[in-house]
Amino acid sequence: MSTHNKFRKSLLTQSISLLIGSAFVIPTLAQEAAEETEVIEVRGLRGSLQAATAIKRTSMGVVDAISAEDIGKFPDTNLAESLQRITGVSISRVNGEGSEVTVRGFAGGNNMITLNGRTMPAATTYGAGSGADGTTRGGSTRAFDFGNLASESVKAVEVYKTGKASIATGGIGATINIVTAKPLDREGFVASAGVKAAHDTTNRTGSDITPELSGLMSFTNDDSTFGVGLSFSHQERDSGYTGATVNNWNIGYWGDLTDPDGLYNNNTTAEYINPPADGQLYARPNDIRYAFSNTQRVRDNAQLTLQFAPSDKLTGTLDYTYAQNEISEHRGEITNWVQNGSNVARVEFDDSVVKTPLYIAENYGGAVDEGYEQQWREQTNTLDSLGLNLQYQVSDNLSLTLDAHSSEMESVGTGPRNTGELAVGLGAPIVTSREWWFGSDLPTYLNVYDDTIEGKGANPNGQVDPLDVGSSIARLRNAGQKTDVTQVQVGGTYEFDDGRFDFGIESREMESRTFQTSGNNIAMGNWNVGNPGEFGDLIQPFDLPGEFEDYDTNSGGYGFIADPRELYDAGVALYPGIPTASETTLSTDNTVVEDMLAAYFQFSVSGEVGGMPFDLLAGLRYETTDVESTSLVSSVYFNWEDNNDINAVVDGSVAPSPVSASTSYDNMLPSMDFTLHLDDDLISRFSFSKTIARAGLGNLGVSASNFGGGGGSTLFGAIPTANASNPGLLPLESTNFDLSLEWYYDDYSYASAGMFQKNVINFIGSRQVDQTLLGIQDVTGGPRAQAAAQAVQDGGFPLDDTYLYAMMVFMEYNNNPIITDEYGANPTFTGDQAQIDFLANTAGLDLTANADDPLVTFRTNTPDNSREAKLYGMEFAVQHFFGESGFGLSANYTLVRGDVGFDVTANPNESQFALVGLSDTANLVALYEKDGIQARIAYNWRGEYLKTVNKGSSNNPEFEEAYAQIDMNVSYDINENLSVFVEALNVTGEDSRSHARNETQLWYLTDLGARYQLGARYVF
Repeated sequence: MSTHNKFRKSLLTQSISLLIGSAFVIPTLAQEAAEETEVIEVRGLRGSLQAATAIKRTSMGVVDAISAEDIGKFPDTNLAESLQRITGVSISRVNGEGSEVTVRGFAGGNNMITLNGRTMPAATTYGAGSGADGTTRGGSTRAFDFGNLASESVKAVEVYKTGKASIATGGIGATINIVTAKPLDREGFVASAGVKAAHDTTNRTGSDITPELSGLMSFTNDDSTFGVGLSFSHQERDSGYTGATVNNWNIGYWGDLTDPDGLYNNNTTAEYINPPADGQLYARPNDIRYAFSNTQRVRDNAQLTLQFAPSDKLTGTLDYTYAQNEISEHRGEITNWVQNGSNVARVEFDDSVVKTPLYIAENYGGAVDEGYEQQWREQTNTLDSLGLNLQYQVSDNLSLTLDAHSSEMESVGTGPRNTGELAVGLGAPIVTSREWWFGSDLPTYLNVYDDTIEGKGANPNGQVDPLDVGSSIARLRNAGQKTDVTQVQVGGTYEFDDGRFDFGIESREMESRTFQTSGNNIAMGNWNVGNPGEFGDLIQPFDLPGEFEDYDTNSGGYGFIADPRELYDAGVALYPGIPTASETTLSTDNTVVEDMLAAYFQFSVSGEVGGMPFDLLAGLRYETTDVESTSLVSSVYFNWEDNNDINAVVDGSVAPSPVSASTSYDNMLPSMDFTLHLDDDLISRFSFSKTIARAGLGNLGVSASNFGGGGGSTLFGAIPTANASNPGLLPLESTNFDLSLEWYYDDYSYASAGMFQKNVINFIGSRQVDQTLLGIQDVTGGPRAQAAAQAVQDGGFPLDDTYLYAMMVFMEYNNNPIITDEYGANPTFTGDQAQIDFLANTAGLDLTANADDPLVTFRTNTPDNSREAKLYGMEFAVQHFFGESGFGLSANYTLVRGDVGFDVTANPNESQFALVGLSDTANLVALYEKDGIQARIAYNWRGEYLKTVNKGSSNNPEFEEAYAQIDMNVSYDINENLSVFVEALNVTGEDSRSHARNETQLWYLTDLGARYQLGARYVF
């Protein structure tokens, strides 16, 4: 046996129990691990790093891993937060907790997540996909949310950055395999139990201390022919945040101020300070919204594993995994809309390439409202997975494996009235003037209020109080996604001198259905808040601007809080006839079925070249995929409800009709890993592979969706928007190259450097097509709108959407009893604020299209495979233990670049293709372990990256700004069985922020805080 083989066997004795768990994912490694060796259990921080180092060193290709520190003890409560410490891996967070992972620039659905080598189903909806903030999700995802899994039953997480023929396809960034404990990995009875008391400093309304309980039991009989393992975890978390968002940034070219298509709507009387040059891009925000969130989460996980080994040749494993994550959230806002048009008094611009307002002032002839919408969200995510694995040693040279599982993931709103989000719009219609400042991280505002205006406040006392607040529009929404995966894998390994041959076939069927209810607007007090004071003491004052811990706000602001469930219950009595539950009519109902059949073979050989040992693993995978996509298409029309409120309405009286499309494709995927041992401590690697990632499910539907009215009339330049799908999309295909050098200069201390490149074709970009859809007609730009615009001009009124809408309603309904009862026979359009409010606020006066109106031309975002791009980068890592001092250090840095970025100066009417998720990342972990004390402090940093492209009507980017977080934990072993510990996450209370074309253009800001956990573990 060669020298390097002897050394490699020594390393495997440290990590054998970890590798056995990956037996089907990488048969090559599993067979190597099956050599007769002594199993040495590793424990603690140092032991965890030693096991991970052993995997990195002995693997073929580029593999990183994280190992459990002990039975039932993974380094982090959240798996994503552990993964972020791996070189090249970064994460996205939801409410401060790790959710999805990005590997080498590829996020979410472009990474394959497996559980013990099995493809896991993904399903995520939240807030019914309402878009009210950055956390809502509408389904149709392939991205597995790690927030659904607890870590206590996890033995290891392996990240395969290079492709292999034996690995299930779908991970163009990486394949991440979660390995759970197996009872036959240990002898006899072993168990652990843990308890934690958790405190989230952002909590407002829940319990300041919430419990976390976990347990793991493993038993084998004396002969190790039968084993049973059981694990469970129950976790509660009460938390919150304070945040801000801008609903949309409108981008245009500066020009003639008399042009009604301009963003400031034909306003030549306003004062413009430092205005843009003619033809220069400039911006106008829709609003600024402050938000609060109070969230409660209950997460339960359990796994039962039975193993039977009647002989040395046969091992059977049957396991069942269950995970449920129940989330409830009360969210509320303060919204101050930019009314625009004749209301604008002053705008001061910055000096950015895309000129952005630093200051806006508006004056109102009467009064407008400040919004206080209240939202209640409830969501349940449930994972069920049942699997069977059989391993049979046919002979000394041949072994066979059968693995089959059926898994289901469902995410659906489980809130009151069949909702994922129940929202009740509130407002106080008493704002007479308003100012905004957009120059800092948190934009601020200042309003002047007057509740003595007739009809505006129910308590005209000169104070903004709950009796000045009434309802506007309510919405009952739901959304859900259910994904089923059935997978059967049959594989084998034949060993020969200095090598091995692996082969197998895989059959996998994935079926995913996503639905979303129509979420039509429900008029209560209507847009102008017609009935202030109607809810009495159900509404309470709440100083939301004062809730920001890390940012300053202007004094004099007001906020209110109310339970939206109680508000809607009261609304049912106040407004008879409003819906009592979310609609059964669906705006989205898409089902995608993928049938995949694959065959692979790979061989590995060892030898020497130039006196240096080498290992070679090469393989080929061929697979075919059949895709069928079905959508139920509903009838849709636009309802014009106020100046800038044009909303798509699903016509429930017309039954939806199914539309289907199908496609097929195949892929030939070669792979090769070459490892050269330059000496006993120095290893070089070269890898080549082709990998694929399938198109997002939301892109594979058949129908159009997300119809937007454009925020005003098409007569004055508003651009309605929509999304259309493309069921014929091909998967992304990447040709990957890796070259690395690893120096293991001491036991489990190493330094490594590597470079990688990914040449990707069939990238899914989006192109915009101006087209009509589903026969939807344009209520804002037809003959009636043109006649109303002429009447506005003839009357000498400002030509903007406020007066256009009011005039059009007046002309449409001037003989209607609703108007004649108010103004008498032959009424006159006076254009005063009271009449404007009446025409906008009164139920029954909305506008819908008629036969004379033209079809709406939608600027439609359509995905296509017309893009290709190159990603490349470098990874550096070092891990060092300082002798027997107990101190250790781990650090890494990843640099990622791409050849296609976002041009912030591009035409806002044109969509762009750009690489998203690319960012540099760095980790620094210092640890100490000696005399029963374990301590770790970890610094994690992710640079700014492009998160989204073509957001909103102006095709804006979303740049997630750089984020750094410090986590700490300390534990003490009281004795061999009992340990106590304390953990602190985000100890400095770092916040997150994203922006559009420049940093002034805020998208989302979230003011977060630290989390602390105190607990104890007992190992039996």
